[in-house]
Amino acid sequence: MSALLESYAAGRWFRAADEGEPLLDAATGEEVARISSRGLDVAAMVRHARDTGGPALRSLTFHERAALLKALAKHLTERKEELYALSVRTGATSRDTMIDVDGGIGTLFSYAGKGVRELPNDTVVLDGGLERLGKGGTFVGQHLYTSRPGVAVQINAFNFPVWGMLEKLAPAFLAGLPSIVKPASQTAYLTELAVRLIVESGILPEGTLQLVSGGAGGLLDELTVQDSVAFTGSAHTAGILRRHPNVLDGGVLLGVEADSLNCSILGPDVRPEDPEFDLFVKGVVTEMTVKAGQKCTAIRRILVPSAMAGQVVEALAARLAKVTVGDPRNPDVRMGALASLGQRDEVRKAVEALRAGAEIAFGDPSGSSLLDGDAERGAFMTPLLLRARPGATEPHDVEPFGPVGTVLAYDGLDSAIALAARGRGSLVASVATHDPEVARTVVLGLAPWHGRVLVLDRDDAKESTGHGSPLPVLVHGGPGRAGGGEELGGVRGVLHHMQRTAVQASPDLLTAVTGRWTTGAARAESGVHPFRKSLAELRVGDTIASAPRTVSLADIEHFAEFTGDTFYAHTDAEAAARNPLFGGIVAHGYLVVSLAAGLFVDPAPGPVLANFGVDSLRFLTPVKAGDTIDVTLTVKQITPRSSADYGEVRWDAVVANQDGQPVATYDVLTLVAKTWPLPGQEA
Repeated sequence: MSALLESYAAGRWFRAADEGEPLLDAATGEEVARISSRGLDVAAMVRHARDTGGPALRSLTFHERAALLKALAKHLTERKEELYALSVRTGATSRDTMIDVDGGIGTLFSYAGKGVRELPNDTVVLDGGLERLGKGGTFVGQHLYTSRPGVAVQINAFNFPVWGMLEKLAPAFLAGLPSIVKPASQTAYLTELAVRLIVESGILPEGTLQLVSGGAGGLLDELTVQDSVAFTGSAHTAGILRRHPNVLDGGVLLGVEADSLNCSILGPDVRPEDPEFDLFVKGVVTEMTVKAGQKCTAIRRILVPSAMAGQVVEALAARLAKVTVGDPRNPDVRMGALASLGQRDEVRKAVEALRAGAEIAFGDPSGSSLLDGDAERGAFMTPLLLRARPGATEPHDVEPFGPVGTVLAYDGLDSAIALAARGRGSLVASVATHDPEVARTVVLGLAPWHGRVLVLDRDDAKESTGHGSPLPVLVHGGPGRAGGGEELGGVRGVLHHMQRTAVQASPDLLTAVTGRWTTGAARAESGVHPFRKSLAELRVGDTIASAPRTVSLADIEHFAEFTGDTFYAHTDAEAAARNPLFGGIVAHGYLVVSLAAGLFVDPAPGPVLANFGVDSLRFLTPVKAGDTIDVTLTVKQITPRSSADYGEVRWDAVVANQDGQPVATYDVLTLVAKTWPLPGQEA
């Protein structure tokens, strides 16, 4: 008897007392492992996550959490051959395995980078700008995100035992939420190995990742208002979860990714000799056969112009005929086995349902034409292409979670969009077209029904990641039948796990709460130019008020000649006088900003190493020849970088004229040394 999978619970590995249920190699039918969670104390797991994992994680800034994700990604990269070796037992080819394992590791890397680049080195995220709530500016509002003191439970499907876990873990971890992972049993042995590698590394704080191998028991019974569940699986199971009392009435957040009858549309502009025709055919076959069609994003419905249906079927059949099926250990095999014999039976039942409204155009539902492998013991199924009869409803209702696609004919784009919408909400759709009008019409028609839309043509094909590849930076999820959930999407996936709150306060107290200087808050002028202060010495609110400078007509003329910006408002007095906004010659906006820099910059070498940008620049009042300007520069936000001897400082800049009217406002972004002189330059 093979080994019993263990759960990682409350800081230790737990082994059930019974023998468990057998898990079989998808291709050979041999027993890989056994699984059981009998006796597992799920209440203790939830307490451990709340009392140990959550506080440890929330004590770290986003940058510190991101650094741990990066270290974890590097560690798993070094050990991924172990995951590869076990992944083959799920029926996955080497290509399938890379999508799962490397895709999951890549998601960790992506979120690690996003955490450093797009989130502050803090535990709070500001959302949007400051809202002025009173005339005097003493009462203001700011939206902010904070971490919830809860637990993120993930219930994953069998098709991506590594990526499915890591794509949920990364954003939740960045958001400050500990995770409890419950993988589908069929392939849980691969998830268990991944968790073992993570736990053994010691990289993640204890309590931030736990594993349930086997049934979840009463796990949802232990969840409360601050907790969330992310589910990937069937609509039937999603319905059961939605009806759980803690979801219905207890405030537990439930995100669902369920059944999805994704479609791909061949544009009416495409002819067989066009590159888009081959791209369409290749894309459909890829999505039908990668992971043996066991992808939530796989193409199930193939929508083609009626006049092209026969040619498309022939082209698809010719390409599908080249797909070799068998044991994925054989390097010549292009499509491996389904995850289990039970899963193969489910797909065959779905095919029978589809045949009520469709004919088989290629393949044999019970076929066992294998390059190698045992058709009785292995969960093999050859690719199957169906062609729907006019008016068939089954392709819009039945999802065959395997290597099966159905061709449907359409007449006109309105018909194609209507057919796509009959899926009642999907994760992804694609259209192959080189016609801009077709692209716009289809995308706008499909968007309300889909979480993602790929437009494929000859120009983007070389770099396209394909119809079925969820990307860390783009949202993954879909409306309606697809579950209504949303994951990934870069920082959106992080903020999804956090609580957005509107805070109302005085500018000074809002500054204290957010750690970011708020307009109207106190400024500190110490007599020392802020550019002479290192990051260790700078404080939010440190300010310099510059001396004034008069802008002359000669300044304006010189700037126009020097830069080549001879727009009439700066060079033609008669034409400028007729401009209703200016009424005469005005200074270039960028001249004003340049002169402002000269007013606030301290030119000597010092802690300020570089200016790397300007944000939110607005020109508010024209500056005319003879006007005088000055600058007030205030430290707005300080963000140390953990991987460098410097950090980022955001400065609030207000340029005003002689009447005190703001003429320009913007944020100046600089890199400032943590200490000065820099290490090694003290002499």
